[in-house]
Amino acid sequence: MSTIDLIEAAAARLMGHVRRTPLLSSPFLDEIAGRRVLVKPECLQHTGSFKFRGAWSAISALDPETRARGVIAYSSGNHAQGVAHAATLHGIASVIVMPSDAPRLKIDNTRALGAEVVLYDRGRESREEIGTALAGERGLTLIRPYDEPQVIAGQASVGLELAEQAAELGVESGDVLVCCGGGGLTSGVALALEARAPGLRARPVEPEGFDDVKRSLASGTVSRNNSETGNICDAILTPEPGKITFPILSRLCGPGLAVSEDDALRAMALAFLRLKIVLEPGGAVSLAAALFHADQVEGDSVIAVASGGNVDAAVFRTALERFA
Repeated sequence: MSTIDLIEAAAARLMGHVRRTPLLSSPFLDEIAGRRVLVKPECLQHTGSFKFRGAWSAISALDPETRARGVIAYSSGNHAQGVAHAATLHGIASVIVMPSDAPRLKIDNTRALGAEVVLYDRGRESREEIGTALAGERGLTLIRPYDEPQVIAGQASVGLELAEQAAELGVESGDVLVCCGGGGLTSGVALALEARAPGLRARPVEPEGFDDVKRSLASGTVSRNNSETGNICDAILTPEPGKITFPILSRLCGPGLAVSEDDALRAMALAFLRLKIVLEPGGAVSLAAALFHADQVEGDSVIAVASGGNVDAAVFRTALERFA
């Protein structure tokens, strides 16, 4: 099965289970960026982020006997909620390994969606080791957050939708900015665009100081972050690009971009004021790059994939108090 066949098969399984999110625009944002800005708000997706797509894709692809034993995942929150909800809808058990410093909203929501939550210290413990050990002990299937072909195929459905929507609006070329952690969404979108909208180029966007993908693309070799904590963009703080995702990113993506915490908070405030949507910091970095780093973006139009909206009230309040 070719890559696009895998993606289209995942999209077929997703049909009727995921929301087709729109492309939003505002003349106020266009003025700031100096070009047309289109925003795909995956914050409106089930569980508040694009992660539900990959979770449903991976779980629905399991054979019935394997699926019935349950699944396990590790995540700072958005993949956690996506897997928990998809597992519950499939009628199976889920265990989620989450950092103890994840936003309380994400931990509470994951439990509310039916998962057993196992907390760990991400400064001293390895989520991969914990997840692998629990999977072996309980016979659970590990659903990786980004380094998993069926997860990437599910995230690629964002790119399939985006390609169709851009064509309807007459946008045939330009940059598609994607919030990037391990690269599952970015690589999926890049693969979909390669097949369905080759004039559009995916570009990863990360927080300053945690821009491992940007640095890796620039050097051609995988670069690690020095830390996995210490930034408000918790949803996209990963140690390094994935083993599966990095070759895809290297082949298909343009140069990475990095934005400051203030950029992310200001983009959150503008998204609320001008688009009436709620974004979390990690889900707003793509819009921040489109608005405040326009000199690094190519094309008459730019598309930003706003990847999630699971933000604690205090952080959202800070964004509005400082920049609204």
